[in-house]
Amino acid sequence: MRMNKNKRLINILLAAPLLLLIPFIAMQFSSEVNWSFMDFLVMGVLLVCTGLMLEFVIRKVSKKNIRIVLIAITLIVFLLIWVELGVGVFGTPFAGS
Repeated sequence: MRMNKNKRLINILLAAPLLLLIPFIAMQFSSEVNWSFMDFLVMGVLLVCTGLMLEFVIRKVSKKNIRIVLIAITLIVFLLIWVELGVGVFGTPFAGS
């Protein structure tokens, strides 16, 4: 059982760089995707933190209903931060507005 948890953690840590390959490859073919080093760094941190938070919830919360709610909240917060950083929907200083 312990090996399964560690394997899941390794998958989380490998998923972030793999997902970051999408905008990196897109930058090679289109001028519409223009990420700086900081963009990659911030998104990498956001992806890893979200993955680790999901892993924490899966490991520590035993009640299925509470686990589902916490996973949903984590994903909603991730999406809200991503949207705010990307286009500044809420006009907070995070987006540079």
